[in-house]
Amino acid sequence: MTQSIKWLQDEIADRMLQKLDIVKLQVKDVLVIPDFLGNHAHILTKRFPGLHFYSAPAQDLTGLNQLKLQISRLWHSRFKRAPLISLDDYQKTGRISLPDSSVDLVLSTLFLQDLNDPKHFLQECWRVLKEGGLLTFSYLGPDTGKQLRFESVGQAVGIQKLASPWDMHDMGDALLGERFSDPVMDMEFLNLDYESDELMLADARALKLTSASDLSARSAPDLPKMLTLEVIYGHAWALGKHLAKPQDHIAYIDPNQIQRKTRIDSD
Repeated sequence: MTQSIKWLQDEIADRMLQKLDIVKLQVKDVLVIPDFLGNHAHILTKRFPGLHFYSAPAQDLTGLNQLKLQISRLWHSRFKRAPLISLDDYQKTGRISLPDSSVDLVLSTLFLQDLNDPKHFLQECWRVLKEGGLLTFSYLGPDTGKQLRFESVGQAVGIQKLASPWDMHDMGDALLGERFSDPVMDMEFLNLDYESDELMLADARALKLTSASDLSARSAPDLPKMLTLEVIYGHAWALGKHLAKPQDHIAYIDPNQIQRKTRIDSD
């Protein structure tokens, strides 16, 4: 996203954390992917004292803002240093550079819609979460930018589909398919109103709804004065990680995980 809609990332992160107010969770280690300058770190450390951050900086952060982010995360982690997670490396290798079962919470804001394979991202989140850990996320759904789909407008702006146009039902099914438990999905529409075509086009580019980088409002008449964002929220738990992946609807358990409970009857 460009600087013009950084406020959106911060606003959605704030709404995500409000939804977590009713969730009982003990967190010592959190992965924020992507991470960005905003109020979410302060809210998390206030709720979970002694929190340790693993940060995957947003790819469009400038060098100065990256430095500010590193200093902020080091401060919020009480100077417990942790390596930054590279989103470039993730997109190249498909692997989050963290050990298995290393974090209690994964917080992902407006990221999944940019991935060609969000199911693989869910698999990596499952891998890095500890037993009983929580994945919470938001992303843009398929009705985002629907005003640009009218034929005359779409041809003018070079409309581009989101990399992953999953609705919340697709995502809920994928979470269950990747062994997450008790997924909760939610959705809302946000309408952005514009006073000028230039501002609307800038946000459409930032949201990757148009592929035209040199498009001007003069060459695209009758543009909409509003953009609708379909924001999908979800969270799900990593439970039963010692179970093998089910085959033919049967899950297999490691014998070492079986404990015998002794019952003592009193007279």
